[in-house]
Amino acid sequence: MTIRQTLRTDGPVFLPGDTGYDDHRKPLNPALDPRPAAVVRAAGAADVRRAVRAARRHALPFAVQATGHGTHVAHDGALLVHTGAMSSVLVDPDRRIARVGPGARWGDVLRAAAPFGLAALSGSSPDVGVTGYTLGGGLGWLARRHGLAADSVLRAQVVTADGGIVTASADRNPDLFWALCGGGGSFGVVTALEFRLYPVAPVYAGAVTFGRERAAETISFYRRWVEQVPDSLSTAVLLTRDGSLVVKVMYAGDADRGRALLEPLWTVAGPVVEDGMRVVDYAQAAMGGTFARTFDQVRTLDDDLVAALVAEPDATVEIRHWGGRIARDTGVAAHRDAPLSIILDTVASARTAAALGRSGIGSTFLNFLHDPSRTASAFTAENWAALRRIKAAHDPENLFGAGLAVPPAGVSATA
Repeated sequence: MTIRQTLRTDGPVFLPGDTGYDDHRKPLNPALDPRPAAVVRAAGAADVRRAVRAARRHALPFAVQATGHGTHVAHDGALLVHTGAMSSVLVDPDRRIARVGPGARWGDVLRAAAPFGLAALSGSSPDVGVTGYTLGGGLGWLARRHGLAADSVLRAQVVTADGGIVTASADRNPDLFWALCGGGGSFGVVTALEFRLYPVAPVYAGAVTFGRERAAETISFYRRWVEQVPDSLSTAVLLTRDGSLVVKVMYAGDADRGRALLEPLWTVAGPVVEDGMRVVDYAQAAMGGTFARTFDQVRTLDDDLVAALVAEPDATVEIRHWGGRIARDTGVAAHRDAPLSIILDTVASARTAAALGRSGIGSTFLNFLHDPSRTASAFTAENWAALRRIKAAHDPENLFGAGLAVPPAGVSATA
């Protein structure tokens, strides 16, 4: 039987040469031009299951794409399942829970939850897909107060490597559930996700721009100041390409209290060039992000690293405060004991790379990672070993091995 005959899906199937094939095969990354053997636009979990079984029957690599944000390798010759049509969002305001399909975007969830005074632990853009972001950890602007998005997942419907459909939760397939909540998408195809929502009043949020003259003093002060601020305050300091110092802020509390907390930092960084702070509904607080070409976490910002970052040529540098609930939760995602991350939107200069080599922990974060060969560095050594054991139990043949995948225990990590 041909691949089309084997699939028999409710959603359409696109083969090379079919109208619609080019529209569905491409991710957002313009550097990738994948040529999958077939693309299935899945209408539901049953279609995903049929696609898994067809890939096994025809010995094809298997890949999944929803919004296209998390695609880092070209899926040439693969059976590609496109889940963008599975975009349902259901909000239960009494239980403060959302249930979403794998094609849902954060904007969909925020709009559905806002009328009830609730918010999800979304990312910096409403266009980002909910499921991929959450499986990768999910570092949002409420994370210091409520944790990573992965830590708020309650259950998932999953198509497994043998073509089954199972529920993963704390009491059903708990090992699979633990791995999915921050370990990425290489343990199964999530076809529905349930997670907690949180009551959130309007937030005091935005960005304040300063000149760069006091950048070194500001960052040196920032490393001490963040140790004293409450979990309801999230901040990042940016050194921008136009020569400015920008502080991004979200405070889940009263604006007057927020201004009082920020005043010591403003005093060091000032004078203010532009004040973009305002009281806004959380769903409208589009905070943006910095593309992570270079990423590491640090436990402290030493003077050599501060000097290197300030002198970094032709780059946007972001120093972001983690800590709070992130550090207190115990999920699989991330290196949680490091309170600060360093992001550059370029490859770091030799000086910065050397400074990070001395003071950084050599980590990555799955949502910010673009190099599949470095996937292990997104986890602690203990969690990486546990993830590989769970992978071997649920996908020993590594069907879900595309992209930022965890290899099964007993298989070479470079295989």
